[in-house]
Amino acid sequence: MLGAQKNENELVERDLKRDIWQEALDAVRSIKAGNVGTVHILDISASPVAEARKKTGLFQAKFAELLGISVSSFDQRLQKRAKAAGLSPIVEMPGKL
Repeated sequence: MLGAQKNENELVERDLKRDIWQEALDAVRSIKAGNVGTVHILDISASPVAEARKKTGLFQAKFAELLGISVSSFDQRLQKRAKAAGLSPIVEMPGKL
């Protein structure tokens, strides 16, 4: 039954019959043979602020302290969960770092 939902007991029963190590080995052999599915490429380029911090050689805690914000706030801003308004002066002066 393709697409049918299994209950917890059915999933456990199925998993008890699996040979995970063999599945992993088969997967590695398949990859080595060039049999790969869709490849997804993610853009993980660092933000300008992260690049600026990296150029200074400072740890996040010290960099955040110099900016006058908490490490948590700095981290949130790097992860784009908050506006980077407080960090924009650093972005605007990359030559001075």
